[in-house]
Formats: sequence, structure tokens, C-alpha cells
Amino acid sequence: MVISTVTGYFREFEGSAEAETEDFQGAKVKFSAKIDSIDTNQKDRDAHLKSADFFDAENHPNLTFEGHIQGDELVGEISIRGTKKPITLAVDFGGVAGDPYGNTKAGFEISGKLNRKEFGLTWSAVTEAGSVVVSDQVRLLLSVQLVKQA
Repeated sequence: MVISTVTGYFREFEGSAEAETEDFQGAKVKFSAKIDSIDTNQKDRDAHLKSADFFDAENHPNLTFEGHIQGDELVGEISIRGTKKPITLAVDFGGVAGDPYGNTKAGFEISGKLNRKEFGLTWSAVTEAGSVVVSDQVRLLLSVQLVKQA
């Protein structure tokens, strides 16, 4: 049993989507995040996540994803800590609209999960009560807003 869910994000990242249609079907998607920018609102935990026990940011500075949108799924490969694996994520396309500043934007909610141990993030500990400190399963939830480029 895990006591609670810890949320976090990467402060430094970049991504792109190349689409031929406004519904983004078949769109090519790329994403990368700098591991050193991880933020869970607790500095000691963040330092541990960056260490060789987890992401090993010194030797593997980036997390990357490349794939495409297929129906209501984002299908591709994610690379974490030098290990590349296929992954399928659920996509909820919110649509395309203009903002008050003249930009055309598309919105998405993307979700899924992965097993951290499949990527070499194997550190584990147990509390005095016998509970797992860190779950093997990591839930992913991304709120994405893309701005159309000329």
C-alpha cells in the first residue's frame, strides 16, 4: 500500500506536433524534458529523483518521447534513463480555438501509466508498517496546449 500520491512536473521541456489536419489525426509528436528540472515541491525528494537511484540525470539528462496520434491514442516510444520502450497513452482532444491575442491553440489531456522499473528506476524501500515507499506504477497526466506556428 502506498500512503499518498506525489505529483510533480518538469520545469524545462519542449514539444511539438506536426499535423496536416485540424483534428490532429496522424500528427507527429515529439517531446523532451530535462531531468534536472524535475519539481515535486520537496527539494530532498527532487535531489533523490535526479540521483543514480532513479533518473540518473548526470548520465541521462533528458527524457524523450516520439510518436503519433492514432484515433484517441498517442502511440510511440518513450526513452528514460537510456531505455526506450513502446507506450500508448489516452488522448482527449479538446479542440482548436483562437485566443484573445490572435493565437490559434489546440488543447489536449493525455494520460497513461508506465512501470518505472522497466526503465531502470529500481530504488525501493518499505516503511516501518510494511508499506511501499514508491510505487512501481507511475501515472502520467499531461495538460497540453499547442500554439499554431506560421
